[in-house]
Amino acid sequence: MLFSKICGCTSLIPPQSRNNEFDRRDLLCAGGAGFITALVATLTGAFKIARAQILGHTVPQVDRLAVRIVTDNYVFFFAPKENLKDLSVERLGPQLNDQPPRKDLAAEFGLSFHVESQRGADVRNVLIDFGITPEVLLNNLAILKIDPASLDALVLSHGHYDHFGGLVGFLAATKGRLKTNTPFFVGGEDCFCTREFGRGGNMGALDRNALRDADLSLMVSEGPGVVADHGFTSGPIALSSFEKPLVPSKMRAGVVDGFGCFPDRLPPERNSNTFIPDDFQHEIATNFLVRDKGLVVITSCSHRGVVNTVKQAQVVSGVQKVHAVIGGMHLVPPLTDDYIREAVANLKAINPDYIIPAHCTGETFYEIAKAEMPGKIIRSTVGTRFTFGA
Repeated sequence: MLFSKICGCTSLIPPQSRNNEFDRRDLLCAGGAGFITALVATLTGAFKIARAQILGHTVPQVDRLAVRIVTDNYVFFFAPKENLKDLSVERLGPQLNDQPPRKDLAAEFGLSFHVESQRGADVRNVLIDFGITPEVLLNNLAILKIDPASLDALVLSHGHYDHFGGLVGFLAATKGRLKTNTPFFVGGEDCFCTREFGRGGNMGALDRNALRDADLSLMVSEGPGVVADHGFTSGPIALSSFEKPLVPSKMRAGVVDGFGCFPDRLPPERNSNTFIPDDFQHEIATNFLVRDKGLVVITSCSHRGVVNTVKQAQVVSGVQKVHAVIGGMHLVPPLTDDYIREAVANLKAINPDYIIPAHCTGETFYEIAKAEMPGKIIRSTVGTRFTFGA
């Protein structure tokens, strides 16, 4: 009842549990419950909490948004710079000088974005995801001259190694440099669960102690919430299109030595003490509304479907115009070409100005989308900076 009174909801049932019939009010109310969940965790002494703003009916807008690819699968130094009508694409070449090279941008099977947004004179910096190794993350942050002390928030899209593997090493290397009580956004308690891939391959689990020791403020974003005054999380991504969640991993409830998720904070069907298929209800996207341009949807990995992820951003913001979709889209085997073509057709109907596939998207999508939406598809490479509203 506490959650209902505070956010004005009549039910605590998540929108995705109501046969996917949802509206913006449902999702905004779910956001209130999510941030109170974070507060409850704080009162138990697990983490500190910053007072976060629930996404209301007025969605924050920014005048300019720059998204830098910090970690991705692909380095290509000969990709050309582009200055389009409303998008600047800045590519970073090899780091050469009069000495033999010792460091350069590195690629790996992981993903990390640095996002710089501006509204008037106010500038915010957010780091979304952390790649699979701290060595690559820290190397690339240094070369790209991204100062950890400037970060206003951290966001983890979901609990897979290739998105959080670099986190603990990053926190150790930047200890004392991050802002005190920097907000750290996750999409639910199950983000912390232990995971395995395939036949017993360890996908890891977040280290709660490392997060606490870094003086972060945990934000469990079970509904849409404002990130650093300028952006907003998606909340749980409803299955609103033909897409169904890919299930490349399994999850298990339980905490051992600070690793894992608390069973009493999960729905009963997930509290089985065995590995069960992962439906990624905790996965979140991070979104920005660029003035006079539309939404920029940073999908991260799209385990619940890239079309569903974009539609979720439209629902929670009330904005239909999509300026850009950027990130992993998880359109890979065993998905068929027909499934991928249907995803392309759905995105074509949404009609974003730009699509920037990254990380786990797959070459089949890239080739089909490039043919179906000429001029809209731009290749992501490590070090590239995409500036919207330039």
